[in-house]
Amino acid sequence: MFRLLKKFTKDGWWAALLGPVFTALEVAVDVLIPLVMSDIIDKGIYGLNGDMDYIWQRGVYMVCLAVLGALFGALSGLFSSIASTRFIRNIRFAMFSKIQEYSFENIEKYPVPTVVMRMTADMRMLRMAYVSIVRMLIRAPFNLVLSAYFVFRMNPSLASIFAFILPVLAAGLVFIYLKAHPRFRQMMLKFDALDADLEENIEGIRVVKTFVREGYETDKFDESSSAVMKAQRFAEKIVILNRPFFELVMYTCMVIIAWAGGKDVISGTMTTGNFMAYLSYIRAILFSLLMISNVFLQVVMAQASVDRANEILDEEPKVTDKDADPGLQVEEGTIEFRNVAFKYSDDAAKDVLSDIDLKIAAGEFIGILGPTGSSKSTLVQLIPRLYDVTRGEVLVGGHNVREYKLENLRQAVAMVLQKNTLFSGTIEENMKWGDPEATHEQIVEACKYAQADEFISAMPKKYETDLGQGGVNVSGGQKQRLCIARALLKHPKIIILDDSTSAVDTDTDHRIQLALKEKLGGMTTIIIAQRVASVKEADRIIIMNDGKIEDIGSHDELMERNEVYRDLYNTQMEGALE
Repeated sequence: MFRLLKKFTKDGWWAALLGPVFTALEVAVDVLIPLVMSDIIDKGIYGLNGDMDYIWQRGVYMVCLAVLGALFGALSGLFSSIASTRFIRNIRFAMFSKIQEYSFENIEKYPVPTVVMRMTADMRMLRMAYVSIVRMLIRAPFNLVLSAYFVFRMNPSLASIFAFILPVLAAGLVFIYLKAHPRFRQMMLKFDALDADLEENIEGIRVVKTFVREGYETDKFDESSSAVMKAQRFAEKIVILNRPFFELVMYTCMVIIAWAGGKDVISGTMTTGNFMAYLSYIRAILFSLLMISNVFLQVVMAQASVDRANEILDEEPKVTDKDADPGLQVEEGTIEFRNVAFKYSDDAAKDVLSDIDLKIAAGEFIGILGPTGSSKSTLVQLIPRLYDVTRGEVLVGGHNVREYKLENLRQAVAMVLQKNTLFSGTIEENMKWGDPEATHEQIVEACKYAQADEFISAMPKKYETDLGQGGVNVSGGQKQRLCIARALLKHPKIIILDDSTSAVDTDTDHRIQLALKEKLGGMTTIIIAQRVASVKEADRIIIMNDGKIEDIGSHDELMERNEVYRDLYNTQMEGALE
């Protein structure tokens, strides 16, 4: 936690400094009040035989001190709040920025629900701990030291009682910490599972209703919610011992001091006023110890959140461009795979791609066919370095892809992934992801090539239609066409369409292919498809199976020599004719 404090409080250092300063001033004022009260009792009531003028004078002084203490306390709270909100904003921004650097392999390590949980609920818990640290962890020790000074000055023999109390309190805190911290980590994992179930249900609510699975999903959510409840109960079961334990020690201490101090008052070695002030300082000391223990518990509870934030921040991106040439640009769209092999993790037993040797000329139109699981998508994701090869090398524009800055490489490669994603906002705003400077006319032209302009023009607001989160206002086929148009606006050297017309009808698919062939002249085009008709016009068609290239050729060549391709084509053509 203190590593995070040091790193992420730099822009709010003034608030982080002023908060403790005003806290210290508040404490300094508060510790004077028992002394004034002692004077009122010893001098105003007993010493001067009820001198009301003196009592009023010291009373007004005590009220002024109380008001001043309240003012300092309010300022302390204000600056602590400013510092804590800046601190959390900085951590949250750092986590979000770090996630943007992740490769696909890193992203797969942290599911969406756990990332959302870490950046929301975990940060709220961490902010509460921060405020406690800035406010209480300054106030309590300072109050403890000043009160202890007066306690030892007034009656050293009574103060020796603390020599026995402090080890008992310290032992209790250590016990609670060792037991509570792992329990809170487990609790946060249960929260992750709950968020995952909730997100999955909301995203798939149409499927849930279609299959009439509301009851099953309700039971499933109830199970996750109950697991969270049990984890919370298990974690807090040890934490709730803190206050009763401290109060037991505190009241025992107060009873001992009241008994011993009362004897001193009766014997005349201590005045009534001093004894009242002494009790006030004792209460302040014990209350400070209680506050320290509460802060300690806040830190214990927040430590799980700190660990989870640090996991995000310390995760090293698997794909980096630290040694790349910042001035190197992709000049043309040649692609070459040299003895490439790939597996998703170092400890995986088998490569998902192996023995890949392939050359693609600039401007060539390549189709890729193969059964599900043949690693077609993985192959093309190596081109913009969404993953890095395990062995061998991938060259784009005559240079190893590792030589390019990621921004320069990916700016030259447009990719429409299998899972089409649109963002909240209008159609035109989504199109400008391809080119932020694109004019309305350029957007319309790209949509016409992608066969999207027709259905957009039929909408009441046309290109100003709000798509909603994830593009919920359009169908799967419409979403695919919008994503193709967005990729075209990027004007890349290489465009990759990964099964991106699977949700459109055959006629629309054919019109898209013809339009793309016209639009993409001179641009290297790679299309992954399930339908032969989608790649029939390609210069070359790659047949993949089990992570290897089985055959490469034009449609006519493959029809002549490849029995699998010929059977697939005939089967699909017969189905189309029927």
